[in-house]
Amino acid sequence: MSTSSLQIERVYQVSIPVQEISQAVTFYNETLELPLLFQQSNMAILLCGGMQLLLSVPESPEFDHPSSTVYFYVPDIEAACSKLDSRGVTFRGKPHKIAEMNGVQTWMVFFNDPDGNTHALTSEVRTGSFD
Repeated sequence: MSTSSLQIERVYQVSIPVQEISQAVTFYNETLELPLLFQQSNMAILLCGGMQLLLSVPESPEFDHPSSTVYFYVPDIEAACSKLDSRGVTFRGKPHKIAEMNGVQTWMVFFNDPDGNTHALTSEVRTGSFD
């Protein structure tokens, strides 16, 4: 038995399946304002806070399924929602508090990309009171 441990440091890349690459790039690059690093006919890579988002047209049916939910951190969830709403993003409800710990409230709201993948905006608000 090995005494060394697997030391995963961070998430490097998240893959999001899409049906039409140019429509997806427009959404993630222009609507969400994520920098585009690379694009070709069936894939694109964007940068999100040091992590890569790989948009790709599934190569086979086994990879054609809804993606995991990506939670995009924003410093001001109300301002971000307002900006994205003006760009045609439809939210599933309004931002709402999901937790409060140690003087920090966590807020969240869900939305879909053009391919129906569910994602969320999340934000933290300091309240000053510690539980």
